[in-house]
Amino acid sequence: MTYDVAAVRACFPALDEGAAHFDGPGGSQVPEQVADAVAGVLRAAVANRGAGTVAERRADRIVAEARQAMADLLGGTPTGVVFGRSMTQLTYDMARTLAKGWRPGDEVVVTRLDHDANIRPWVQTAEAHGVAVRWADFDPERGELDVTAIAGLLTERTRLVAVTAASNLLGSRPDIPAIAEQVHAAGALLYVDGVHLTPHSPVDLQGLGADFYACSPYKFLGPHLGVLAADPALLETLRPDKLLPSSDAVPERFELGTLPYELLAGTTAAVDFLAGLVPGPGTRRERLTRSMAALERHEEAMLGRLDAGLAGIGGVTSYGAASRRRTPTTLFSIDRVRPADAYLSLAERGVNAPAGHFYALECSRHLGLGDTGAIRAGIAPYTDESDVDRLLKGIQELAGQG
Repeated sequence: MTYDVAAVRACFPALDEGAAHFDGPGGSQVPEQVADAVAGVLRAAVANRGAGTVAERRADRIVAEARQAMADLLGGTPTGVVFGRSMTQLTYDMARTLAKGWRPGDEVVVTRLDHDANIRPWVQTAEAHGVAVRWADFDPERGELDVTAIAGLLTERTRLVAVTAASNLLGSRPDIPAIAEQVHAAGALLYVDGVHLTPHSPVDLQGLGADFYACSPYKFLGPHLGVLAADPALLETLRPDKLLPSSDAVPERFELGTLPYELLAGTTAAVDFLAGLVPGPGTRRERLTRSMAALERHEEAMLGRLDAGLAGIGGVTSYGAASRRRTPTTLFSIDRVRPADAYLSLAERGVNAPAGHFYALECSRHLGLGDTGAIRAGIAPYTDESDVDRLLKGIQELAGQG
């Protein structure tokens, strides 16, 4: 079955407003099915999880279904799925938990390719415990982080390596399985930021080799919350701070307070929507793998159209032309046009392509873009050729060639 972008677009009420959305890397639009799932929980009787009342059982079922949905999406185990307010919050929490086993003189490795949510929690926690921070640099010309950049920093004192599965600024995708092999050979743990990869490609946690994998449903058509996936056996070895009466079971011991049931239902609906992008038989995991592969091909075609169009416009500079595959994300600037001004001018044309460093501050600085950054255009499941052409036309006009 082929990918039907018109059928996909029909499910997104936000598109009726008429804008061409290239702001998906900051948060995707939401299909009707997800909105209905969220509203359905808010309209129903829900209580604290339990088995005594219908409301309690409904809450318990919503949580179990969301854990299973995320396990199917990521190729993980439901009891290894932890929910939190955001990926940033979950990463700070896990950094504090892991640091209980760190000692002065230990080391952690972070990269300049990453979003700050996978840098600052580790840097700040390391500093608080007398742990050294080692920085892995990427090639600014290619926009790529080589395995050797991390392997060369590993020592017997390395406790953890934090790396992105895909740059939210450039889209470049480090070789996570190869990095995992090096990290584990050094006896360290690997924490992977999968926020920008998960919306665009099939994910297999076992194949990646990540000890921890964090992502955000609102980047893949769902509501605003964060997810952390790990082997339940690894989570059993960790003792996070928690309230005395709260559950000590895994994964509940990592979840502070009552979970947002309506958002969990929306997450399940988002996963189901992704699984149905290409109709067909099979388990949800099988349907997700097939649909995400088809989505990846569609988004690569849209990215190719965008990249080719940008290459034909004089005065446009694209950054990080990665030779390896990348997510459908392009970072560029226009000569003599401030990125912020370009963003506002495009918005006036009904094209949403924001500008900035997008919290990938170290990456922006390493590219020579400082704290200003550049314009970022991200392809989403609902992006079609007319969207791309509208963006290119707007850029041509801003570059004085329209």
